[in-house]
This record gives sequence, structure tokens and C-alpha cells, in this order.
Amino acid sequence: MEDLVTAPTPLDKRWLTEAVRLREEHAGPLEDQEANRHARQLGGDLATRIETRALFLAERDDMTGALRHWKQGARLALLALLLLAVLSGAGLGLAALGDGQRPVNVFWALGSLLGLNLLMLLGWAMGFALSGEHGAGLGRLWLWLSERFARDAKAAHLAPALLVLLQRQRLNRWLLGLLVHGLWLLAMLTALGMLLVLLATRRYGFVWETTLLAADPFIHLTQALGALPSLLGFAVPDEAMIRASGDSLPALDMARQAWASWLLGVVLVYGLLPRLLLAGLCLWRWRQGRERLTLDLGLPGYAQLREA
Repeated sequence: MEDLVTAPTPLDKRWLTEAVRLREEHAGPLEDQEANRHARQLGGDLATRIETRALFLAERDDMTGALRHWKQGARLALLALLLLAVLSGAGLGLAALGDGQRPVNVFWALGSLLGLNLLMLLGWAMGFALSGEHGAGLGRLWLWLSERFARDAKAAHLAPALLVLLQRQRLNRWLLGLLVHGLWLLAMLTALGMLLVLLATRRYGFVWETTLLAADPFIHLTQALGALPSLLGFAVPDEAMIRASGDSLPALDMARQAWASWLLGVVLVYGLLPRLLLAGLCLWRWRQGRERLTLDLGLPGYAQLREA
């Protein structure tokens, strides 16, 4: 039963094969006569025999143990990033509504909840379209944390090997995209939950304010932003409520509830759902591409093994 749990997956096997190749490139050929004989006995095509040889060497030199340690470190690093996302989302919700002692400026609240998220989403889209390097900074942070948590000198070639393997079919963009959108999804989900808790336990008034602009742009913007959430059942303040909120703090509970529902709906539709859809897309493409990963037998490190 333990073997079934700890047995390397197809991705792990190709990963270890790449790690062995990189190790031999940097440190020179390994003593592999027994590994080559083992690979020839098991047979298969060239890629299968190269993989068998690499797994034999990885097991002999305890690189498989280093891989387990690295994956444990990666899980700890991911857990730390998830915790950071939860704290960030809770902070966004608290900052947007405050303590209830002062009326909430709806557009300042909306900007604090969605502004950074939408800017980062725009940056992701531009990076994806131009170079595919979106999320590279967050990905490097995750890899760095994974290595620090692993604390295994034999894992030195594992992170570079994973990057080389994934870049071959541009899978790194989907894996990093899944990481980025998943973290933002958790942050927005936490922010939405914090909004629900605060709105359910405190009494908030909502206003909008301006010195230079007329009321009409705010009315049109509020109704335009609320159009999609209204399809999901969220309320949209009518024109009279919006105008009253611009003149003074509305005392009607109906107005409070309409603004609260509008704010929740806008955060859900424009903050949470795009990240959910993009995370789902990245997960689907990652699973598709992972099944098609193969070794590049044209690399010098593999070509030299053809005769052996």
C-alpha cells in the first residue's frame, strides 16, 4: 500500500530523468554500467530505457528521496502563500468597510476591493499575450520557498529540471497561471466572506461624493456595474437611492440593503468569477499538457546514451 502512495508518477519519472541529465551535464557522467544493463534488460524504446536508467541512478543516489523532500517543501511554500492570500483578502474586506462609525464611500470601497486585483489581472493578460511570462515573479518566489523548506542538497537540480521540462511544451505558463489565479481567487473569496460577516453584524451607511463631477456619471456607472450582478439576483439601487446617497447619508434600511447587495454582487462578478474561470482554464490546460510531456531525445545528454 505504501508503494502505491509513494510510487513516482509519470511526471515524477520525467522530472527525475531531466534532473539526472542536468546533474551529468554539470558534474560529468555518472557510474552507470549497472543502470545501463538494468535498462537493457527491461527493454522498451529508447525513451523508456533512458527513463529506466535515470530512475535507477536516482534511486541509487537518493534523488528520489530528495524529490519527496522537495515536494514536501513545495506544499509548505504553497501553504504559506495560501495563508498570505487569506490574510490579504481579510485585510481588503476590513479596509473597504471600516468599523461602521463613518459612512462607506461606495466607489472608494470598490476601488480598494477590486483595484489591485484588476490591475494585476490586466498585467497577467498583457504578459500572457506578449511573452507568456505572467506570474514569473510569484513562481520564482514559490520555487525559492520550496527549496528553502526542502533543505536537501541533493535537490539542487530538481527545480531547474522542472522548469526545463515544463518550458518544453510551455506548460509553465499554465502552472504559474493556476498558482496566480488560485491565490487571487482565495483572496477575493476571503474578502467576500469578510464583507458578508461585516455587513451582517454591523450597520453601514453608503454614500458617494464628488466635488467636480455631476451626479449622472455616478448613476450610470452604478447601474452599468450592477447590470451583470442583477442577473444573479443581486439588487441595484434605483436612481432615487443613488441621488439621495450623493446628497446625504440615507436612513432607509432599503437603501442600505440595496447598496450592500450591489457591492457584494460587483465584487463577486468582477473580482471573484474571472479568477475562478481563469483558474479552471489553467487547470484544464495543465492536465492536458501534463499527459503529453515527453523527453527531448535530441538533447546532447540523451543522444550520447543511444549506443550505451
